[in-house]
Amino acid sequence: MYLEMEVRRVDCKGCGKVKQEKLSFLSDNPFYTKRFAQYVGKRCRSSAIRDVAKEFRLDWKTVKELEKQYMRELLKKQKIPKPNVIGIDEISIRKGHTYRIVVSDLERHIPIWFGGKDRSEESMDMFYEWLGASKIKHIRLAVMDMWKAFGNSAGKNIPQAAILYDKFHILSHLGQALDEVRKNEYSRLPKSKQKYIKGQKYNLLSHWENLNLTGRQTLKELLSVNKRLNTAYVLKESFGQLWEYRSEAWARKFFDNWKESLKWQRLEPFDKFAKLVERHWEGIAAFCKDENKVALGFVEGLNNKIRVIQRRAYGLRDEEYLKLKILTCMLPE
Repeated sequence: MYLEMEVRRVDCKGCGKVKQEKLSFLSDNPFYTKRFAQYVGKRCRSSAIRDVAKEFRLDWKTVKELEKQYMRELLKKQKIPKPNVIGIDEISIRKGHTYRIVVSDLERHIPIWFGGKDRSEESMDMFYEWLGASKIKHIRLAVMDMWKAFGNSAGKNIPQAAILYDKFHILSHLGQALDEVRKNEYSRLPKSKQKYIKGQKYNLLSHWENLNLTGRQTLKELLSVNKRLNTAYVLKESFGQLWEYRSEAWARKFFDNWKESLKWQRLEPFDKFAKLVERHWEGIAAFCKDENKVALGFVEGLNNKIRVIQRRAYGLRDEEYLKLKILTCMLPE
């Protein structure tokens, strides 16, 4: 539907300039109504901009601007954030180690801040400055990875809050240690035995219950012929039990026993991982307290959603658009 009408231009007696009347039903782009902009914005939540542009016979830049207007309206309707539990993570926005920080409210399960110039302590301080001194007093728990800058900033700005290191980042370090063992074994063994290890990275890093029948059979064959990889795999699978304890004393006992089992195994990457856990033990053991048992999977799930957004757009050069997409991706229509 096309609507043609005259828009009046008036002489302003106050400033002496000629001004055009504003019509409340028009979008920021005056060639489209707000209802149309809202409809296009909703369509862009599930489809790529180019597909929506083709459907409505519009230029893709027009669709993008209409979607940005829709997302701004979504954010305006949200309550002012006053989080008690926050999740902190960084994302790469382009090649060359270009990072931005994403902060989420882990109780409402929504991202609340995107910004910074990198993943430095100064960039993290920008979030606390944006939130304000009165609101940061309510933060009782901060979930983050073991990046030193995040911990330093939290200690300075929210000293009353407990720090909890994200389980998934810790397990990713353990996965890297297992992969190093796999590479070392591959280079150590003669060519006749390398065939058992080649192509087994995915099977080793996956949980047993997530593998299909073929994956389980090949992994079982590998573990039966290589004792060192078998030991490393069992240690990797058992470490996740650490987050099931409700008492820090029992969690510590489990970790000490796990660390003791590394003796005489010649698994240097696992020894390094154990030292990493030892250095950050306070932030890992904080999960044993009942008040700190939050949904740790949300931060990792949000990261996956952001990667999907970036892949769908084949990379985003417009940082404001990426920011709006991230801050509205968990909001209802």
